Amino acid sequence: MVIKSVNLETVCGYTSKLPQSKYPEIAFAGKSNVGKSSLINALMNRKALARTSSQPGKTQTINYYNINDELYLVDLPGYGYAKVSEKEKEKWGELIERYLNGSQMLMAVFLLVDIRHEPSKNDKLMYDWMVYQGYEPVIIATKADKIKRSQLSKNISAIRKGLNLGEKGIIIPFSSETKNGRDEIWALVDEMLSASYGDEES
Repeated sequence: MVIKSVNLETVCGYTSKLPQSKYPEIAFAGKSNVGKSSLINALMNRKALARTSSQPGKTQTINYYNINDELYLVDLPGYGYAKVSEKEKEKWGELIERYLNGSQMLMAVFLLVDIRHEPSKNDKLMYDWMVYQGYEPVIIATKADKIKRSQLSKNISAIRKGLNLGEKGIIIPFSSETKNGRDEIWALVDEMLSASYGDEES
């Protein structure tokens, strides 16, 4: 996809009503500090539209980024951050759940996991819950530049096994430093958009 325009259009907090989108949505979920904002910035060819922070738990809202007036990239709150209260975690969880259950235009969910580690308990819970909701999450294995190329295959296998993905599940290694994986993600999104518009026409 050629990025012509990008706009942070809507920000939803705990009490906000979800917008009625007229464009397909691609949602991004992942634990705090996994690199969600960095990924979204890389996809949008922007350095800092999605705010990144070394302090985990910074994204506490659902952020809708309008791409070319034809698609939304939706940044969901990070989960699993230990230093917030249980009540706060519950609110974030409810916000994510409300979005995944309530969005009428959600086309796909990308779940980010850190390629350096086996999936955490929270990653597994989120993946299983998404599958239970009827989605087939695409896994983005972030921070791929932090491991040796020779470790890539082994670490991807560990993620596949940890999430019980099976052979059909898609895992895309990604690095916000080198932008490796960016083109593969957009190719997949373009494919989904084409299929979606094809369904509408048939």
